[in-house]
Amino acid sequence: MAVASVTYLTRLAGYIALRNRTLSPRIVEVMEAAPGCVLISVIAPHFVSDRPADLAALAITLFAATRLPLLATVVIGVCAAGLP
Repeated sequence: MAVASVTYLTRLAGYIALRNRTLSPRIVEVMEAAPGCVLISVIAPHFVSDRPADLAALAITLFAATRLPLLATVVIGVCAAGLP
């Protein structure tokens, strides 16, 4: 919950700080992609995990991400991570 809150507050702070400025389309794209970059930095350490359950959940989620829409991938990832 804390990671989600910080990610959201980071995005919100950027919009508040730049609300009175005219932004180029490129800057708008960067602003919209930044939360995804933060999320990747949270997930990336699991790629080097030595726990087989984490690696299996990661593999299942990556496989789902290549074939399914985002909502289905998230549900499958959460379920895979919750399995013992």
